[in-house]
Amino acid sequence: MEAVIDNKTINGKANLEVFSSTLQELAAGDRNIMVVTSDSRGSGKLVPFGQKFPKQIVEIGIAEQNLVGVAAGLASAGKKAFAVSPACFLTARALEQIKNDVAYSDNPVKLVGISAGVSYGALGSTHHSLHDYAVLRAINNITIVAPADNYETAEAIKLAAAMVKPVYLRFGKKNMSDLDAFDESPFQFGKGRIIREGSDVAFIATGETVYPALQAAKKLEAENNIHATVISMHTIKPLDYELLASTANKCKAIITVEEHSVYGGLGEACASFLLQHKSPSTGGGWGGSFKIIGIPDEYTVTGSQNEIFSHYGISESGLANTALELMKRVNNV
Repeated sequence: MEAVIDNKTINGKANLEVFSSTLQELAAGDRNIMVVTSDSRGSGKLVPFGQKFPKQIVEIGIAEQNLVGVAAGLASAGKKAFAVSPACFLTARALEQIKNDVAYSDNPVKLVGISAGVSYGALGSTHHSLHDYAVLRAINNITIVAPADNYETAEAIKLAAAMVKPVYLRFGKKNMSDLDAFDESPFQFGKGRIIREGSDVAFIATGETVYPALQAAKKLEAENNIHATVISMHTIKPLDYELLASTANKCKAIITVEEHSVYGGLGEACASFLLQHKSPSTGGGWGGSFKIIGIPDEYTVTGSQNEIFSHYGISESGLANTALELMKRVNNV
């Protein structure tokens, strides 16, 4: 299966397809795996799961609050419940149930937000989930994860199934290229993944924005001899502060990239740490140049996901240009 992102051919699958196939593999050997959906088995690629395991899937219908409540009940009874719904509705309509029935009650529900960010494209702001990192970061006792490729997705599903704490998994719709990581450490929640290493500027990205960040890094090296680190910060909470600190100590400029509002997400989480973290070189907060790339405080332009990404600079050329501007500032040019 192929798709095109930034004019590059992508041979990988959509992360949602990997989510479904991995879940089927787990369910074949574990009857406690349960899927709860809100009329979303089609969009969640769960039709094959329902056909193979009809006793391990519950259809709630378009009732997201009930979806989370039922999943919490199943989890409290020892089931490994995956609650699957479009991210925009799951984390808005059912936020109170996530807060109380899942996080506060410590029920290990695996909340799966599908078609996240601006995946719905021209359906517009009512269907975009640009708030989910922000609202969930403010809730105690929930891990927030946005895999960047098929490998991260498969590993995240396996880890989530084994977790005894709540977790939110965020997936988009498009096909994803597998990223060859510079750092070959095992995938873990709370530990970012170094995709490419450089010492001039760092792209700290998450989810479907990691790929354009990687392409921008390659462009910068080929055309400007600028060497960029690229990190898949797949876990928004808990954030990998150790990796963030070591990156700040190495690079003079950091750009965070996310398919989310510039408020309350990955960028602000990184900025908060860097400002408060005691830098070995300055003795105070980090003194480098920093830029958050995401969706600004406005209703998004109308278009496909790729068109929206391009408009807001979440693209190979847009991110490369942002890095060049930041490097000029660092070098006082």
